[in-house]
Amino acid sequence: MPTLRDTIAEDLRTQITTGHLKPGDRLLSEPKLATHYKVSTPTVRQALALLQAEGLIEKTHGKGNFVRTPLRRITYKGGAGIPFAPNLQTTIHTNTVRARGHIRTLLEVPSNTPLTEFHCTTYEGETPRSVARIYIPRDIAPAAQLASLSWPSSGDVGRTESRETVTARLPTPEEATALRISPMRTVLTITRISLNSAGRVIEAALLVLPSDATDAVFTIHPTLKEGETAR
Repeated sequence: MPTLRDTIAEDLRTQITTGHLKPGDRLLSEPKLATHYKVSTPTVRQALALLQAEGLIEKTHGKGNFVRTPLRRITYKGGAGIPFAPNLQTTIHTNTVRARGHIRTLLEVPSNTPLTEFHCTTYEGETPRSVARIYIPRDIAPAAQLASLSWPSSGDVGRTESRETVTARLPTPEEATALRISPMRTVLTITRISLNSAGRVIEAALLVLPSDATDAVFTIHPTLKEGETAR
């Protein structure tokens, strides 16, 4: 059974998606919404938080809640590791770091192993659409070669398998700042590790995208059994 929070969120969501409330419109104040729906102000705030997380509204401090202009969606292509949309541009910064903590665990290397870090941000115009950090052990390929590679691929360094983990969560303060989004707006995080034919992890990539403006597409190629042929 829907809660009062869900019922209020659904009513406002319908008003937005049907055009009754248009981009730029300001919602009633929280106390007025509480009176209108005959609920407490905290219940209204919970409903508004849902709509903020979905990217339908945004809260401006001291001014109120406003209907957002819908963002054009981008597509993340699983396996290829590519966020795609027309007119996307990427900035790339490289750095030399040492393997520690979560990154060391993902790469399955000893602590302090030298790594090349790619810090990548994609933009559509002036708007950040995704951020990523990619780590490659420096013994995989010469530093000069790595520095010339295009994000998000580490290039032809023996990749034969990739594994991806997808999670929805709230952004860290650093991610919210980099993407210029509210800390209450949900992000999609994709952790990809790539292995070579010997089973060694040769790359770890951490990608973050606003979930309300991203579609993730994964294509599965069935493995043929012995004696079968592809149709």
